[in-house]
Amino acid sequence: MIAYFLNELTSDEALSSEATSSAESSATSSAASNANVFADFWNKVLNFFSENVWNIVRFFSVLVIGILVIWIIMSIVKRTMRHREVDPIIVNFTAGIIRFCLLLVLILILLSTIGVQITGITTAISAAVLAVGMALKDNLSNLANGIILVASDKYKTGDYIIVGSVEGSITEINFLFTALKTKDGKQVLMPNSTMVNSQVTNLGAYPTRRVDLTIPVAYDTDVEKVKSIIIEVMRSDGRIYLDPAPFCALKDFSASSIDLFAYCWVDGDDYWDVYYFLMETIFNELKRNNVVIPYQQIEVRQRTDEVVMPFNQEGLKPRVEKKRVKKKKRMTVDDMEESTLTEIMERSKKESEERRIEIEKKKKKEAEERRLKAEKKKEKKNKE
Repeated sequence: MIAYFLNELTSDEALSSEATSSAESSATSSAASNANVFADFWNKVLNFFSENVWNIVRFFSVLVIGILVIWIIMSIVKRTMRHREVDPIIVNFTAGIIRFCLLLVLILILLSTIGVQITGITTAISAAVLAVGMALKDNLSNLANGIILVASDKYKTGDYIIVGSVEGSITEINFLFTALKTKDGKQVLMPNSTMVNSQVTNLGAYPTRRVDLTIPVAYDTDVEKVKSIIIEVMRSDGRIYLDPAPFCALKDFSASSIDLFAYCWVDGDDYWDVYYFLMETIFNELKRNNVVIPYQQIEVRQRTDEVVMPFNQEGLKPRVEKKRVKKKKRMTVDDMEESTLTEIMERSKKESEERRIEIEKKKKKEAEERRLKAEKKKEKKNKE
């Protein structure tokens, strides 16, 4: 019996040793096969680069030269259009189309460089364009209308327009949409088809705008006196042009008042500021000169008390001419394309100097604040 168990034990140990050796051999063979696969792949990569080294060099050379040529062409186009005082909307729209066409030509040249047949690609592109055109006919209509908007040169950057119930300043006209910025800082994207096919009121077509006012006064008012007050208020503000001169005249006989019509000319950017200034100041000056402004009452009764109407005793402030200074802007990529290397270096140096001065001022201010804080802390400590 003992001999039987000893034989079984030795046979189990032999089987386990054989299984271990077979597992080790299979792991070794799999590792060797993986190494062979990696070596084959690496050899193929090396062979590809060794056999196509000149094609690769030619590919990257054409790529670098093409990008440089596109940059030079875009710089010349933008600089020429800006020197001819073309509106920025037209410049950006035209530059986008030219840049797209040049990049497409560069891609075709690169494919030809690495040996790809261009005829098949152009055929495929034509078929794709036809299919996309059928699917996106509305967008193509917007694209065509965008070209019409730019070519007609009816709008420029900053024009304040009203289209239906939407109004705002034009910030951009791209391939599909016209971007508007509303008075409360929102962006509205208007399809170009809507811009072409709808009635558009352009409040920014001209650099100046007329501020129109209607002022009601009582029937027993001295009209000439009121006219002189209104004209004097208009002439007191330096933002209002003196040529053409401010105007005021009797306009209409209403049910409870006579209405005077007045207007003056201002810069388009100052329209609303001047409008609100005139409304407040004219109202105050009429009260200061005891001119009655009638208003309708729901309850009709006879008043026996004296009505006291407060007003500003200071009167009109002396006229101060508006300083119209162009705002500075930082250099953008478009500015770099339009400028020479010397101009770019000078402007960059100037901007760096301005930033350095701002940083120094900020550091001095922070140091002064730290010093004051330390002194207060020291005083507090001494008191304690």
